[in-house]
Amino acid sequence: MLRKFIFKLRKYAAEAREERLLLVLSFVVGLGCGFAAVFLKFMISFFRGILTGWFNTPAYSLLYLLYPGLGMLISLLIVKFVVKENISHGVTKVLLAVSKNESRIKPHNLWSSIATSSVTIGFGGSVGSEAPIVYAGAAIGSNIARVLELSYRDMTILLGCGASGAIAGIFKAPMAGVLFTFEILLLNLSMSSLLPFVISSITATAISYSFMGNDPLFATSISPFVMGNIPLYVILGIICGFASLYFIRTTLAIEDKAKTILNPYKRWFLMAAGLGVLLFLFPPLYGEGYDSIKYLLNNNVPSAIGNTVFGGMPQFKWLVPLFFAGVFIFKVFSMSFTNAGGGVGGTFGPTLFMGGMLGFIIARTANLSGIVDIPEANFVLVGMAGLMAGVMQAPLTAIFLIAEITGGYSLFMPLIITSAVAFATIRFFEPYSIYAKRIAKQGELLTHDSDQAVLTLLKTSELIEKNFSPVRLNKSLGELIPVIAHSKRNIFPVVDKSGFFQGILYLDDIREVMFDKNKYDSVHVFNFMKQPPDFVYANDKMENAMKKFERTNAWNLPVLDVNKHYLGFVSKSKIFSAYRSRLQQVVAHD
Repeated sequence: MLRKFIFKLRKYAAEAREERLLLVLSFVVGLGCGFAAVFLKFMISFFRGILTGWFNTPAYSLLYLLYPGLGMLISLLIVKFVVKENISHGVTKVLLAVSKNESRIKPHNLWSSIATSSVTIGFGGSVGSEAPIVYAGAAIGSNIARVLELSYRDMTILLGCGASGAIAGIFKAPMAGVLFTFEILLLNLSMSSLLPFVISSITATAISYSFMGNDPLFATSISPFVMGNIPLYVILGIICGFASLYFIRTTLAIEDKAKTILNPYKRWFLMAAGLGVLLFLFPPLYGEGYDSIKYLLNNNVPSAIGNTVFGGMPQFKWLVPLFFAGVFIFKVFSMSFTNAGGGVGGTFGPTLFMGGMLGFIIARTANLSGIVDIPEANFVLVGMAGLMAGVMQAPLTAIFLIAEITGGYSLFMPLIITSAVAFATIRFFEPYSIYAKRIAKQGELLTHDSDQAVLTLLKTSELIEKNFSPVRLNKSLGELIPVIAHSKRNIFPVVDKSGFFQGILYLDDIREVMFDKNKYDSVHVFNFMKQPPDFVYANDKMENAMKKFERTNAWNLPVLDVNKHYLGFVSKSKIFSAYRSRLQQVVAHD
C-alpha cells in the first residue's frame, strides 16, 4: 500500500510543474515540522512533570542535581546502541548535509533528535531544543524529496523549508524561521525559493498556535523606548559582541578538551558530576532556563534566582548582579558538559538565556551605581537579541525572533541597534558563527559565494577518469605497443607490480621510436617515464585541486590514494563540465 502511494507521488512529481510541486510539498513539510515541534515541547514537559511535578519539600531539590546526569546517560545509550551515529550539534550537521552530502539526511533523524533531546532537556540538561528540532525538520524536507526522487536543488529547498518550519514551529515565529534559513544555513533566497520557505514557516506556526495557544513565548513588562537610551544600547551591543567571543571560544575549547576523554562512560560521569556541581551553585542553569528569563522580563528577580544556597542574597543588593554574572559565565560550561557527556541539545536556547542574563547584569549594575536609570526588562529583551546576533552572526534572525517571541515590537529600534553593533564587533575577531566555524576551518562550508559554493560541492573522488591504461615500469617497448593500440588516451600512468604510482609516459615522447622493431626489446618504459608536474589525492578538496592546475598549467593530473596507489586522472575539462552543472543548481537558489 505504501509503495503504491509513493509510486503515485513520484508519478505526480514527474508530471507536475516544479514550482507548483514545491509549494505543495512546502506545505506538507510545514505540517510535519509544526507537529514535530509541538511533540518535542510536549515530551519535554512530560518528562519534566513526571520528574519534578511531585516535589513538595525542598528536601527533594537534591534530585535536581542527579536528574540531568541520568538524562544524559539515557540519551548516550540511545545514540550508542540504537542510532549508532553522532547526532549532536544539529544545525552544524544540517550545514554539512548541504555542503557535503547533497542535502541528504538519514531517515532516523526524523525521530532520533527529538527522542534524545526530549530526554536530555526533560531531565534538566542545560541545553536548548532548537538545534535538534531544526535537524528533525531538515530531515523531514530532505526525506520527502528523497522519496520523490527530486533533484539536488529541490531537495535543498525542501531541507530549507524544514529548517524554517522547525524554528517557526518551536518559537511561533514565522519571520524568524525564514531568516534563520537565509542567515545561518547560508541558503540563498530568491522569489522561487522564498515562497516555499514562507509557506512552511506559516504552516508550522499555525500548528503551534493551534496546540500551544496564541500567547508569545515570553510575556514581558517592558517600558517604552526612550531615544536618550540609544548610547546605552550601543554599549550593550559592544559588550554582547565580546560576550559572543567568550561564548564561541569557550564552548569549542571545552568540547575539544572533553573529546580527549575517549571512554564515553568516563566522560559521561565527569561531565554529569561537573554539571551537578554547577546546578547546586546556580539553580537557573537547570534545563533550558527559559523560566528565569520570563521572570526577569517581568522584573521578578527573586523567582529568577530560585532556591540557591546563597539564601537571603536579595538583601545584599550588589550580590544579585554578581550571582547572575556567575550564571552567565557558567552557562557555557553547563551547556558544554551536557553535550559532551552524551546529551543532545543545541546552543540556540543557551544563547538566548545568556543574552537575557547579560542584559540584566548590565542594567542592574548601572542602576545600583546611580549613574543612570535603565529599564531592566528592556535590557533583558534586547540582550537576548544582541548575544544571538553575535554568537550566530545572524542579526536579522535575532531582531525578528526576539520581537516575535516577546511581542516587543515597541523596542524594534534598540533591537536593531544592539544586534547590528554586536554583529559588527564579533566580526573583528570571528568571521564565522559557532555553527559554521569548525566546518569552515575544514573548507567544507557552503557559502553565499556561488563560485566557492560550487567548489565546496564538487568532490575530487567523483571526477576521476579511469579510462587511462596503466603500464608497468619494467615493460619493454614491444610490450607497450599493444597497450597503446587499444588505448584512447595519449597519457599512460606508470605503476609498479603493487599498483604504486611511479610516473607518466606521454605518447609524443615515444612516437619516433614506437615503430622501430629493433628497439622493442632494448628500450623500456622507464627510459621514457617522466614525473607529472603534480598529483592530486582522492580526498583533496576541489579548491586545492584547482590551485594545483593553476600552478602547473597542466590539463590532466594523476589521482592517488593516501598510500600513493594510482586511481586515475582528473582533467580540467571534466572539472569545468561538473562545475557548469553544479553552478546551474546553485544559481537556481539565487
